[in-house]
Amino acid sequence: MAPAAAPGSRLRPVTARLRFRSPVGLLCVEAGDRGVLGITFEDCGPSRAGVSARARAHVEGAAEALGAYFAGTPPRLPVLDLHGSPFQRAVWSALAEIPWGEVRSYGEIARLLGREGGARAVGGANHENPIAILVPCHRVVQANGRLGGYAAGLEVKRWLLAHEAAHSPALRRVGR
Repeated sequence: MAPAAAPGSRLRPVTARLRFRSPVGLLCVEAGDRGVLGITFEDCGPSRAGVSARARAHVEGAAEALGAYFAGTPPRLPVLDLHGSPFQRAVWSALAEIPWGEVRSYGEIARLLGREGGARAVGGANHENPIAILVPCHRVVQANGRLGGYAAGLEVKRWLLAHEAAHSPALRRVGR
């Protein structure tokens, strides 16, 4: 991971951009020379090839990972260039460790990070996650099992969780 930028800073070294059409809508993938900077649920304008081969490779890696995800296969995470506070980056790293098809509560993530009682802080970091789907903030739910929030809306969160459940190894047929 890259050194932290000022929290909330929009000054990211984006040199390549890709519009990715997915079953849950248009995604904007942005990358620079150091890795993928963002995957968001928004139209970011036209795709931009990038000024460096490294930035193009990072965008292509993210597109490949998203393609695998939507095909029902746990994706290989591309190189990421995450900008945030140390706590945010710790939460995002913990999110990336949640296995395909499983969920964790905000409180479980807080305890994992040694922040007993820090569920709201985890929720705040989760909300600021710049890498939708591949850093799976959709796999975090409330302690009572309710979905909680999601930047793209609860219907998208439900879809992503159902998609993973439908393609989880326990449900796959042998020889498939």
